[in-house]
Amino acid sequence: MKRIGIFGGGQLAQMLTQAAISLGLETTIFERVADSPAGRLTQREIIGPWDDPTALARFAAQSDLVTLENEFVDAAILARLEAQGIPVTPSSATVAVVQDKLLQKERIAAAGLALPPFRAVSSPEEVIAAGEAFGWPMVLKARRNGYDGYGNATLRHADDVAPAWAHLTRGGSPLLVEAWVPFARELAVMVVRAHDGETRAYPVVETVQRNHICHIVRAPAPMPAAEAAAATELATRAVQAVHGVGIFGVELFELPDGRVLYNEMAPRPHNSGHYTIEGCVTSQFENHLRAVLGWPLGPTDLRAPAAVMVNLLGQYHGPVRGDVLRPALAVPGAHVHLYGKRENRIGRKMGHITALGATLAEAEAVARRAAERVDL
Repeated sequence: MKRIGIFGGGQLAQMLTQAAISLGLETTIFERVADSPAGRLTQREIIGPWDDPTALARFAAQSDLVTLENEFVDAAILARLEAQGIPVTPSSATVAVVQDKLLQKERIAAAGLALPPFRAVSSPEEVIAAGEAFGWPMVLKARRNGYDGYGNATLRHADDVAPAWAHLTRGGSPLLVEAWVPFARELAVMVVRAHDGETRAYPVVETVQRNHICHIVRAPAPMPAAEAAAATELATRAVQAVHGVGIFGVELFELPDGRVLYNEMAPRPHNSGHYTIEGCVTSQFENHLRAVLGWPLGPTDLRAPAAVMVNLLGQYHGPVRGDVLRPALAVPGAHVHLYGKRENRIGRKMGHITALGATLAEAEAVARRAAERVDL
């Protein structure tokens, strides 16, 4: 029985483990803190810093191959495992490019794909110079370890630069700036790529953010077929450009005229692909495992004309209250997922609900009705 080592123990690792169980696989979770959602599902859980040699050696000894649930594990750590002959997917070379937003965007630009203007900055003065070149507003970003809006700051004029610079440089990451994109909406595509280069894309979805956190995903995005095909091609070529293997979440901007720009990617299962568990023939999690193992990829077709996912975001700080699901489970057609996090925080991703329907409106009505009944 194959043992899949996973860096991280959050909800993505949890859902990967659930998919692994169905395929007769075992998982080894390597998490920095104990009692993680994924760690509770496996007999093998390594607790400690990812760069700790002893913990890393234990993880390696209990893994036939290694993957990850987030891009925050340093690529050099992955390279150490590869040097020991342990397969790592996506590879350390891919992760090194993706986890640094500047390198990522440089690779995408070199592939000839459309994306907003960007540049590295090493001082507030360089940010102001970029503002004069790109125009205001503009976005200042940490090159590493940013997610859900953390590590980003919108600069509306030069006076915003100094406080944003002080705030974002606290984390130690170098920064970059991007031109502001007056997008009509945000889109995403899950792309799975095999070791032999076979690539399959899931439907283009529309994502709706709440305070920079994904709140609703609508599949498929309501858009003309030609525009959807262009978005799919852009996402697929982006994953090919970084030599990705496994599942990748590619985020896009749709402009008012229908054109699509690349935003960024995640080399792992992605929030915008959770709907695939019930909504598609093969979930993003199963297809990721198939890809990293070298198994045949599964179909990515929708099971119904429409699927909508609503994230369950924390509304208070404190321990999760008991029996919060009962009212939502009374809603027919609502597929409820809780991630097993012990502590709630405002805006924290605590779970999600997916519903299928003949139309997006029908599916969204069911998902929203159930979500409103969950007391988180």
